[in-house]
Amino acid sequence: MTTEQTSPFTASYRVIGRPPQPLSVSDPAIAAVGCGDAGDDRVAEDRHPPDDLLYRVGEGVTRPARICIHERKREEPVYRPLRIFTQDAATSRLDGAVTQLDVPYEPLEPGPRGCLFEVDPRDYDTGVAYRAFDPDHPFSLMSAGRDPSPSDPMFHQQMVYAVCSSVYATFRHALGRHPTWGFDPPPSGDGDGPRYDRLRLHPHGGITENAYYDRERGEIRFGYFRTRDDDYVKSQVGAYVFTALSHDIIVHEVSHALVDGLRAHFDAPSNPDVLAFHEAFADLMAIFQRFTYQEVVRLAVRRSRGNIRAASLLTGIATEFGHAIARDAPLRTVVDTADPDSPPRRTYDPSLECHLLGSVLSSAVFEAFVTVFSRKVERYVRLATNGTGLLPPGEPSLDFQIVLAEEASQLASQFQVMCIRALDYCPPVDITFGEFLRAAVTADRDLIPSDPWGYREAWVDAFRRRGITMPNVRSLAEDALVWREPELDLGSIDELSFARLQFHGEPGNPMSETELRRQAAVFGQLVASPQNRAMFGLADPDDPALDGDMVDLPVVQSVRTARRVGPDRQFTFDLVAEVTQCRTVAPRDGQPGFCFLGGSTVIFDATGAVRFIVRKSVLNGQRVAAQRAFIADALGGRYWCVTGDRCAPRSMLLRMVHDEGRGAGGV
Repeated sequence: MTTEQTSPFTASYRVIGRPPQPLSVSDPAIAAVGCGDAGDDRVAEDRHPPDDLLYRVGEGVTRPARICIHERKREEPVYRPLRIFTQDAATSRLDGAVTQLDVPYEPLEPGPRGCLFEVDPRDYDTGVAYRAFDPDHPFSLMSAGRDPSPSDPMFHQQMVYAVCSSVYATFRHALGRHPTWGFDPPPSGDGDGPRYDRLRLHPHGGITENAYYDRERGEIRFGYFRTRDDDYVKSQVGAYVFTALSHDIIVHEVSHALVDGLRAHFDAPSNPDVLAFHEAFADLMAIFQRFTYQEVVRLAVRRSRGNIRAASLLTGIATEFGHAIARDAPLRTVVDTADPDSPPRRTYDPSLECHLLGSVLSSAVFEAFVTVFSRKVERYVRLATNGTGLLPPGEPSLDFQIVLAEEASQLASQFQVMCIRALDYCPPVDITFGEFLRAAVTADRDLIPSDPWGYREAWVDAFRRRGITMPNVRSLAEDALVWREPELDLGSIDELSFARLQFHGEPGNPMSETELRRQAAVFGQLVASPQNRAMFGLADPDDPALDGDMVDLPVVQSVRTARRVGPDRQFTFDLVAEVTQCRTVAPRDGQPGFCFLGGSTVIFDATGAVRFIVRKSVLNGQRVAAQRAFIADALGGRYWCVTGDRCAPRSMLLRMVHDEGRGAGGV
């Protein structure tokens, strides 16, 4: 076929361009089942370092200085209004399908191309180069961008840029800094010009029933495909479905990219929870982001009569995509039981497929959200029902709908922030569901000691009901779940106090790569000194507990500021740093050797004093045995590739998980 014939759009929307390099599953850089070097690159260290070298500074340390930050001028607007689909192209406008999104303003080139994102207008399968969306065109400025339409490729470009920018702004607000990406930019074509880390977005990333984040290339590809049957009322046989028009899929994929930038090893498949956590967290971001569209929430409240569990407009994920691949339902849902008094239908089981296991975590967090929501709106229900608590037949009053929608939107934003802030309190490697709960409880209690509505209690109860355990915790009391302060008082590290840190304007913007290396050097000397290594989960190469295994130099992965704002407008400033170390476990009993990661996340206060050490020791024999068993298991073994007597994680695991899990709700 010619290029003209294979394009899913009419000729008026496109310009025939030079075909780019087509995607190929045989390309080792993107092969989902190939053994990639990415996992090894992140842990491979110098086996024979100089005697005086105690640690190494990782590539991620200087990335915050390579984020292009637009500093708004007084005459510039605060936001750029752009229209999007709140769910997908198949949603009825009567269900609030379209909304105007206020995207943080920045100067944009056609594409759009800004500080953080650049949208590629090309189609990698048809060889078509579509016209690039110009957000500064007078007509675009007059009408909040392009009119939402599945048949307009420029709207696809607008949609992915607007949603990704909005999600990034949410992470920035929650963390109190500019999040970084987990990849390095390609070489600059401008010689000595600046190299900024931008995530490339491909709204027409190939003919495939998939969308995925690719760390090696620093991009997200959104596939498109034809429907196979006419069961879905909004489609017909052979119609195109674009994942770039699914709000949930866009949020899901950019959340993968943001988590990857925050934690370099959260895709290292050391236990069943790791990749399942990635998927569950991305789903939660998609659900809570949709709650920010109050008209959609109000319509859902009206139809469900205030019962959020029954509001399918809010609880289903990727509805059009799910129907298009013949699931006759949304791709996934965060509600596993309609009756709050009934036990959950799905409980924690490490043998579950990745997405199914992740749904246990996402449903637990959403159950906690619904529990707190019910507590907060109970007074409004009593007022609306004269104290009976039973709504009369018929549609609830408009005022009642608006009040409940406002409460739901505000609470969803709070839960979304709780999830994001918890990432700073998670261990740097080998994440488990129980550790995420402990991180969320610690982060929330650290900022908000009082909890009058029982947010943290609701989290703990929802996790308990699903059998998610917290090892090394004697009870589920809140004070038992929070991370402990260090065993020894290390005093204040003056060189890491905010009085000595150098910023570019506000504390969320580091001054330079040189300043970040200085901070990493101070942190590295602290954690890698022989007397402190065990406290931070590290080991000396001669430690007999290694049982003949080798360890690489500890790697300082990041040193980042955190500014948090509490409900009483109180400010808290912290410094969050992470260090990791690879232990090369030798082959034993016919099983190959592998890299076993340890280390810690360390949180300093504004004076440079250590407040928390979230440790996963590289000497933990139980974890070594558990990872060995996971690799040997049929479920975990497919994430690893064996070469000789050594195995390494396969490349592009997130894409592989999406491909394999489609039958169970992948993507």
